Amino acid sequence: MGPRALLSPGVLVRTGHTVLTWGITLVLFLHETELKQQEARGELLQPLLFILLVLCSLLLYLAVSLMDPGYVGPDPEAPPPPPQKEPKEEQTAMIPEKTFRLRRCGYCLLQQPLRSKHCRSCKRCVRRFDHHCPWIENCVGERNHPLFLAYLAVQLVVLLWGLHLAWSGLHFRESWQSWLPHNGLLFLTFLLLSIFSTVVTLLLASHLYLVASDTTTWEFISPHRIAYLRHRPDSPFDQGFARNLARFFCGYGAVPWEVLYAQEEKGEAV
Repeated sequence: MGPRALLSPGVLVRTGHTVLTWGITLVLFLHETELKQQEARGELLQPLLFILLVLCSLLLYLAVSLMDPGYVGPDPEAPPPPPQKEPKEEQTAMIPEKTFRLRRCGYCLLQQPLRSKHCRSCKRCVRRFDHHCPWIENCVGERNHPLFLAYLAVQLVVLLWGLHLAWSGLHFRESWQSWLPHNGLLFLTFLLLSIFSTVVTLLLASHLYLVASDTTTWEFISPHRIAYLRHRPDSPFDQGFARNLARFFCGYGAVPWEVLYAQEEKGEAV
């Protein structure tokens, strides 16, 4: 691995996240929080549980940021297909031609399945593209979206617990001049945890809402730019709350998006 790879945005972001995570954890253990008081009394259950949750959130973060989000087409080393080549028959056999026609990406020249989009940051087309997340320096797509939600849920638990611990260590009985040198770092940690908790709560709530309606962030924000949504008031892939969640988290009842879209169009035409 060369110097350029070590200084890549992905490495810098993941290193920053790891350092910040363990730095905040260290601050909570060094100040007079409930965590430190329990450790001093020999009550190690909650301190160990907190460390395990922090480690779990960090492992989920690294898994989501490093895994393939659902890239379309051949390996990066393989040459792209010629632009004039027509889609294979089996890829369009179940899609009525008048309903929807698969398009070819103008950047990587690969045939894009329904709901995929080219990410300019990753320079790849991603299946069921949701968004490119700068905090993980990776796309959120068909393969890592469920794990992304699991990471947000665990991270929120850690943040809220850390917020409570930071507050437990803030005592305001002293004057401001004598209080700030001893509690300034813990107070800064409390402010950071407050901001992160708010952001993650909103992010998790919005993603759960979109998953329940089987809509991606990209489809929700830019339906006017997407051919299969341009003249529709709702998602053609929405099969109801329970079936959407079962399909998303467990793959239950999964069928190709093209088939589902064609069935929806046929149902509306009848």
